[in-house]
Amino acid sequence: MTRTTLSVRNTPRRILFLYRRLFGQQLKAILEYSSDFYVMIGAAAFTQIVGFLFLWVVFSRIPVIQGWGFWEVAFMYAMIYFSEGVGSLFFEGTWRMLRLVNMGELDRYLVRPMPIVLQIFCTGIGMNGIGNIAIGGAIIGMSLYHVDIDWSITSVLSALVVLASALAVRIGINLAANCSAFWIRTSGNAFPIMVHNMGEFAKYPITIYSLGLQLFLALGVPFAFVSFVPAAVLFGKEDWAAYGWLSPLAAAYVFGIALLLLRIGLRRYESSGN
Repeated sequence: MTRTTLSVRNTPRRILFLYRRLFGQQLKAILEYSSDFYVMIGAAAFTQIVGFLFLWVVFSRIPVIQGWGFWEVAFMYAMIYFSEGVGSLFFEGTWRMLRLVNMGELDRYLVRPMPIVLQIFCTGIGMNGIGNIAIGGAIIGMSLYHVDIDWSITSVLSALVVLASALAVRIGINLAANCSAFWIRTSGNAFPIMVHNMGEFAKYPITIYSLGLQLFLALGVPFAFVSFVPAAVLFGKEDWAAYGWLSPLAAAYVFGIALLLLRIGLRRYESSGN
């Protein structure tokens, strides 16, 4: 097979087509069990609502946290759940990698003429993501409504860039963390969950933490670019808004690390029977 043929196979148009087909097949399988579908959506929505009410109670006693008001922090809170919902609904397969590696199910992915990462993304669908997207999106909308923002073409474009980068960073973090399955060969790998839980710190302004933790959330596991930096850009927090232009670089950095870990991990993959 020539190099030209391979490039045609992996064009963006073909990848998008394959993603729609793979996603559609998974969706059909899940919708066969309608009760599970509604339970997962309801549970995710309920969790977010309870968390939002807790945040409201906190701010009813402490109106401002280091210059950040209730709706500004609510935006950060919602971005964590909204990005989680997008990752669960459209890229849930990253959380199935432990099973794929331990059960040798990557074998059939490796022989297919399509990108391995695309197949991993479409291995599963987390229907709870719909609840997270719906409630998270509603809170984001209310936050933008209640906070006075000077909208312009520049601010709209900036918002689109930082929000798209935030989603890419979150998905990249999920993929990178779950690549640990190639090295931590146990039936229950807690490392991805530990990384996932670090996102709890990003529900609030990272300026309330120590300098070391701020650097970790900005450079190590950059959850700051999922919630805090987008909030700083949208709400005009001058001390941090300037870092918004780093959002696409953060997304590229995280995805680059994730794809590198996946590539190295596949070299260690021993197929089934190990």
